[in-house]
Amino acid sequence: MIRKHSTTLHGHRTSISLEDAFWDELRAIAEKRKMSFASLLAEIDDNRSESSNLSSALRVYVLIWLKSQK
Repeated sequence: MIRKHSTTLHGHRTSISLEDAFWDELRAIAEKRKMSFASLLAEIDDNRSESSNLSSALRVYVLIWLKSQK
């Protein structure tokens, strides 16, 4: 189920629609990379293409991360 998650990104509050499984995996990735959750979200946001929305960019990031861990 998709839920809205509120967070601060670059000093501004924003709402991200994302499934809990992706949200949980992003938290785990931040922990594994020894960085804050906010920093990870900002990094993904900064590197996404202008044609991609943030929720999609987060899902793709998780997919790429998990595939690279094999």
